[in-house]
Amino acid sequence: MTIIITGSSTGIGFALAEYFGKNGHLVFGLSRKERQSQYFTTIPTDITINQQVKNAIAQILTKTNAIDVVINNAGMGMVGAVEDSTQEEIIKLFNLNVVGSVQMMNAVLPQMRTQKKGKIINISSIGSEMGLPFRGFYSASKSALDKVTEAIRYEVSPWNIEVCSLHLGDIKTKIAESRVQTKISEPYKKTFNRVYALMNSHVDAGSEPHEVADYIDGLLRKNKWKAHYYFGKFGQKIGVPLKWILPQNIFENLMRKYSNMD
Repeated sequence: MTIIITGSSTGIGFALAEYFGKNGHLVFGLSRKERQSQYFTTIPTDITINQQVKNAIAQILTKTNAIDVVINNAGMGMVGAVEDSTQEEIIKLFNLNVVGSVQMMNAVLPQMRTQKKGKIINISSIGSEMGLPFRGFYSASKSALDKVTEAIRYEVSPWNIEVCSLHLGDIKTKIAESRVQTKISEPYKKTFNRVYALMNSHVDAGSEPHEVADYIDGLLRKNKWKAHYYFGKFGQKIGVPLKWILPQNIFENLMRKYSNMD
């Protein structure tokens, strides 16, 4: 298979690119930073710039006549109070987490329609199912991508193109180094510091990136996809059905305790 993975220079994206390259697939990694690997080819690309995305896909199609899988992994985190977040920070986040992924889908869909098949995985978060304290805009950006995923599934189904959201829990990566962090104002500092310390400890205790690769490998072997899949530690995944079935006030109280706010 020919597989395109965005955000392939570090973390989950790099682990995915190496995993599928080692397993004999033709893998292209799209990232702003070039990362050398014997298992995949990097095409330096900023997915928020549409012309760069189009150029990368055109370059790939000179090397292969098919695009089988796209994994929209590129994204960024953002922490801070809703009140403290600036317009520039919010736009930067949504431009990468939503617009960049949409531009990738738009670039590959003509080829997938020609083939009458293709698979697209949009990497989302378990946090997209709920507004997380001090991660409101991150949750919102991933939730927006989820709704785009649900909509496009209807639109591309006539060509046997499958699209899904893969909601990840905490994965052991260096995500803290690339997060946007707002300037924390005085009223929020004490609570934010507690929540942020716990947030980073959850990442440190998270699943390994190669486990995500194993899960996606299994997903690619399925003939038909659901719209949403969830991967992570049980304590995080259980939050999704709890959000659906519990009264909002009770769920919020549980989340406050889980997030070390009380």
